[in-house]
Amino acid sequence: MRNVIFIFIVALFFACNNTETNTTSSKANTAIPADEKKLRDEIAMHPDSLALTENLILYFRENGNYTQAIAETNTVLLKDSLNNNFWDLKARLLSENGDTLLAIPAWEKVVFLKPLPENVITLGTIYALTKNEAAITMADGLLQSSKANAQTQAYLIKGIYYSTLGNTLKAIEMLNMSLKIDYTNLLAYREKAICLYNAQQYVEALKALELSVALNKNNEEAYYWMGRCYEKLSKKDIAIQNYQLALAIDKNYIEAKDALGKLGITN
Repeated sequence: MRNVIFIFIVALFFACNNTETNTTSSKANTAIPADEKKLRDEIAMHPDSLALTENLILYFRENGNYTQAIAETNTVLLKDSLNNNFWDLKARLLSENGDTLLAIPAWEKVVFLKPLPENVITLGTIYALTKNEAAITMADGLLQSSKANAQTQAYLIKGIYYSTLGNTLKAIEMLNMSLKIDYTNLLAYREKAICLYNAQQYVEALKALELSVALNKNNEEAYYWMGRCYEKLSKKDIAIQNYQLALAIDKNYIEAKDALGKLGITN
């Protein structure tokens, strides 16, 4: 509260002084990019067009301005609280921005309004990653629905949930069930490898990652985790090779860059 009051007083002080300077500054600050102005002008001409508003939101998203994108989405939802399309958009924006705790209720609303399998899978996965036992309920629901055709994803959700709890045996059991249904599921291989890595079973983790790479040689995540496993096995040179392979596929792979940096390798 002290900080809020302090900021308010400072803002009031500057608002009451240097009027000419502030006016110039205000004009500069209110200038908006041409693309944004064009979008806002179109909305002003057609205020009831949600498609135009969505274009503005996507504009902010593409420019990395998630705060404004979410604010514009909330404005729509204040007027139409049952608009599934904008709840879905809000949930995705929050997830992309890393606001997991705020994303959960948004995804819950999406599932409530439109319980499609893909929405249930997304929410179930977030529950699993946050150690929420509701993940098991979501997974069981997918398994019981023949129309969902999401057995692979259901077992994957369970595997992630047990892995986050540190229950390696149960997690591996569920992930193997997922792979038994679909042996090409790269996410299941990755989660299995991470689970084994966290359990300090580095050789076993490498086996899962090698299977993943055999299915997709452009799997940068697999190479990154192979690098981490080889580091733990004191095989620095091979670890470096795998981190470099990950970067060759994705030059912006920050974790791989950091791992190489710690090993004294700069790119």
